[in-house]
Amino acid sequence: MRENHPQNETAVFNRLYMNYQPRFVRFANSYIRDLPVAEDIVTESLLYYWENRSTLAVGSNVPAYVLSVVRSKCLNYLRHLEVRADYSQAMRDYYEWDLNTRLATLEACEPHELFSAEVRRLANAAFRQMPEKTRMIFRMHRVEGKSYKEIAEATGLSVKGVDFHIQKALKLLRKELKDYFPFFLFFC
Repeated sequence: MRENHPQNETAVFNRLYMNYQPRFVRFANSYIRDLPVAEDIVTESLLYYWENRSTLAVGSNVPAYVLSVVRSKCLNYLRHLEVRADYSQAMRDYYEWDLNTRLATLEACEPHELFSAEVRRLANAAFRQMPEKTRMIFRMHRVEGKSYKEIAEATGLSVKGVDFHIQKALKLLRKELKDYFPFFLFFC
């Protein structure tokens, strides 16, 4: 017969707690292997029993009931750890793959080739925009290494005229190669 008097219920709970809590903690800890977590699981299980005691049949084996709740909570906790471990492994695998990809890509990257190809493309586009005479004078000076005086004699222009065409070419190149102009001048 169940006694519903609050003092009797509290005494029953206290006896259950005193007699079984250490055993339940040892049981939970043998699987969880984390004493504070095992203690929390047992406390939660005892509270769960207390909140649901009215649903148990009269004469139920209360310690067995609480132990089944402890077992269930331990399983949930371990499954949660398993999911976290799987997720952590998946993240480690992803980061390892990402790192390896970045390393391989960076090792394969030849900045000089990429950079000089882009500069060449932009410079050629700029040269196509120049008038023929300006392009010819600029090439004579920068590619062939001729002086202003030599270019003036070869083209029949004055030194000032040669300077005008070279400045005109440089202005257009500066505009088209604004991000690469120092590099272009260095290599030309």
